[in-house]
Amino acid sequence: MTNQQTTRTRPPMASHSLDLPAICDVCGQGRSTRRHTKCSQIRQQRESEKWAAYMANVNAKRALGRHA
Repeated sequence: MTNQQTTRTRPPMASHSLDLPAICDVCGQGRSTRRHTKCSQIRQQRESEKWAAYMANVNAKRALGRHA
């Protein structure tokens, strides 16, 4: 088994719950209807800058930890 470091664009989804409300913030309808693929894509586009900043922070912390 090789120890290969992969660069993630987002954190693993299983690390914590998403804590999303029952009502969709994009369309205003209940999220339990299973018709939120487009809403999900819109939300991902909205949040992409936030995730990029978060992952840059994570990578910077890792880099500091290696050189300490």
